[in-house]
Amino acid sequence: MSEAWLWSTWVKASRLRDADVAIIAACLPFVNPKLYQEISRDKVVLLACPEREHPALYGKMASMIRSSRPRLITVVSIDGSPHCALLHASVNEAEYILNEDIPRRHYVVLDGEELREISPNAVRVARYLSIVEELVRKNPEALEELAKHSLEYRSSLARAGKGDAPRT
Repeated sequence: MSEAWLWSTWVKASRLRDADVAIIAACLPFVNPKLYQEISRDKVVLLACPEREHPALYGKMASMIRSSRPRLITVVSIDGSPHCALLHASVNEAEYILNEDIPRRHYVVLDGEELREISPNAVRVARYLSIVEELVRKNPEALEELAKHSLEYRSSLARAGKGDAPRT
């Protein structure tokens, strides 16, 4: 495993060329070290945190892909983290900017424990809150699932008198 910060990595670094690159939320090694080790195995790891780093990930990602041609890009973030969604969106946007298919896989870590694959289309839809609103209206059971994972949502329910107080 090779590890560096995404924003501090030269887009033409030789270790990126034809490599399996994993762009991983910087907090994952702290949140779940075992899962981080599993995901990192045999990959060039680029740690990233949009809260910590400059938001120009879109251009950096497109330039890195065009310059170094990684074999595969795997993006792993913490599910429910609003800023982590930018990591996924940056790879989708790079595909759009370059106008070519990028071999990639998207994953989220649910509740700090479970790795779940998500589609590039899920990332695209997440950017359009009007579409998300329609999906929630048509599928209210999604809010039941949200209540299982989101402290923020459970808190809002408790304040509205519609649910239990948040679990700690």
